[in-house]
Amino acid sequence: MSWFNKFERRLEPFAIQNITLYIVIAQTFVLLTWLLGLIDVRYVLLVPQLVKMGEWWRVFTFVGMPPGKGMLVAFALYLFYLYGNALEQHLGTVRYNLFLITGYLLTVGLAFVTPLQPATNLFLGGAVFLAFAFLNPDFTLNLFFILPVKIKWLALFMWAGFVVQFVGGGLAERLAVVAATGNFMLFFGRDMVQVFRTGRRSMQQQVKRAKVRREPVEPMHKCHVCGKDSEAFPEEDFRYCSKCAGDQCYCEEHLRNHEHVVAGGNEPPAAPSGS
Repeated sequence: MSWFNKFERRLEPFAIQNITLYIVIAQTFVLLTWLLGLIDVRYVLLVPQLVKMGEWWRVFTFVGMPPGKGMLVAFALYLFYLYGNALEQHLGTVRYNLFLITGYLLTVGLAFVTPLQPATNLFLGGAVFLAFAFLNPDFTLNLFFILPVKIKWLALFMWAGFVVQFVGGGLAERLAVVAATGNFMLFFGRDMVQVFRTGRRSMQQQVKRAKVRREPVEPMHKCHVCGKDSEAFPEEDFRYCSKCAGDQCYCEEHLRNHEHVVAGGNEPPAAPSGS
């Protein structure tokens, strides 16, 4: 789209290169100060009702909320940095910035629909992970540093979790799913549909080829006496007897040793004969 390319060029001076690193640094800072007891993360979360009451900083600080407090947080931040860098190289700095900003705006905007519920920054980790998995479905991740799993299966598991949350959750949970996946669908929805269509056509072609392979092939030549045919015995030399009615075919063994077929289907007693 030419208009989008022009818009992209205008945004180039404002795009932040390696923005994933800055987000990881911010989340690491919040995590360390949280562990040291220097801050209360309840003042970091995005709670729209409190924003309305004057705590405006929450609109920005919730982005720095780490994905937990346990031992695996460092691994999660490393994966986010890995996936984010790969996605930035694929989309380009401007589009990657727009990808994150779109998720941010969806999260903040939809959060005010349920102002008493805290909003998450799942649009960062979740959307970036889904995008990376879509672009690199065969990438192998060592789950818990031991079990090798292709990332496409983990992405399917996450999609299933989103579906369950959307169907069984309340309004806040449904809005959180929309905010977490909305930017992915905007940037990769068309490609996703194209992949499904291509995969469906490929599957249909495979089914047709398998059906053709299962259907019996009519042999070109088949011996009238023993039933040998050119499909099962391609090296056999099949000939036709000019003295038999109906263009009867014979293998090498029975070409000169068969009963001639006469009109009407009656055959005389066996007698050696030649063609």
